[in-house]
Amino acid sequence: MQENQTVRLEFIALMASLMSIVALAIDAILPAMTHIGVSINSLDTNNNQLLITMIFLGLGFGQLLFGPLSDSFGRKPIVYIGFLVFAIGSIICVLSGSLAIMVLGRILQGIGLAAPRTIAIAVIRDMYKGDYMAKIMSFVTTFFILVPVIAPVMGKFILNHYHWSGIFYVQLIMAILVSIWFWKRQPETLKPEYKIKFSKHVFIDGIKELIKHKETIAFTIISGFISGAFIVYLSASQVIFENQYGLIEEFPYIFAGLAAGVGLSTFLNGSFVMRLGMWRLSYIAIITFSLNAFLYVLLFWNATSNPSLVVILFFMAIQFFTIGFIFGNLRAIAMEPIGHIAGIGAALTGFISTIMAVPIANYIGSFVHKTALPLFIGFTVFGTLSFLIFTYVKMTKKKKILA
Repeated sequence: MQENQTVRLEFIALMASLMSIVALAIDAILPAMTHIGVSINSLDTNNNQLLITMIFLGLGFGQLLFGPLSDSFGRKPIVYIGFLVFAIGSIICVLSGSLAIMVLGRILQGIGLAAPRTIAIAVIRDMYKGDYMAKIMSFVTTFFILVPVIAPVMGKFILNHYHWSGIFYVQLIMAILVSIWFWKRQPETLKPEYKIKFSKHVFIDGIKELIKHKETIAFTIISGFISGAFIVYLSASQVIFENQYGLIEEFPYIFAGLAAGVGLSTFLNGSFVMRLGMWRLSYIAIITFSLNAFLYVLLFWNATSNPSLVVILFFMAIQFFTIGFIFGNLRAIAMEPIGHIAGIGAALTGFISTIMAVPIANYIGSFVHKTALPLFIGFTVFGTLSFLIFTYVKMTKKKKILA
């Protein structure tokens, strides 16, 4: 295991590419949501948000399956199986004629993409640890975040020049290219002596081991809270900017700009985490995340319409800038104590946080009709809960050190 060794740029790019197909599958269809709804006879914008949230449901269950399998059969074979399931889901999406079938395809896409997403984290944990692992995760996420910047613009371009189905074809082609790259250039990182025979006991033993590590559980819950609030934005952003503000043509560029803010903070996190540590940095970010959302709620609680575009973009920019200091660090903190079960550990923590996030996103998203206020209420509530849990864990850890 490496602690302070220079990382190849290709390794960072490859791990980011494995994870980025998820972002491509989610963000590229955002400008096409209305057109897809018309094609599948689903005109309710709230129902159409399921096309975003349900892919996360697939991701949650997929991680639970592919993580343990990767601990038994190695990291690489599982990635190939995942991309195959993703391909099947993509074809179903293209051929679907109803919302129910499209949602089924999106769930399958999510299940399939859980493999490369989970394996990327497990591979990084196989090779690195501690704050250095958080630094690698930050650099990987920086590359990964370029996809949400580009994806909506790409989706809009395909929509204008072809058909919404072309977005799914491009996703499929990209998945094939990344799988070939992974096959040719990435060695297997799971050592033979660490392989665990796959059985029902893998889950039972993994859960028992996970429960022993209170910090892992706590930060997995926090990740679920923050992810749920963030997924609301992903699923409702098209409603907010296209329907509420009437910015149909501008929406992809607004989304890209906010995503670029996340990318900038994620890049900065790679440097700051080595100076301040992942605990302090993510703690400060969660405080800022919560206070910024709370201020918005205070200012516009009685408003019957959204504030000006400049104002809401200002608050959203701060909100998403903090995200870059939260996600990578939270995942690294949660994974740090369970490196000896990295595959099942990544699977269980990812499953728990995702299964928490999906109902949170569906519930809050159902209230985003006329204004974006429910979005910021969600940020406030779940940011505050995350802060309280984080504070409790910090105090508990400090008492143990002093004892």
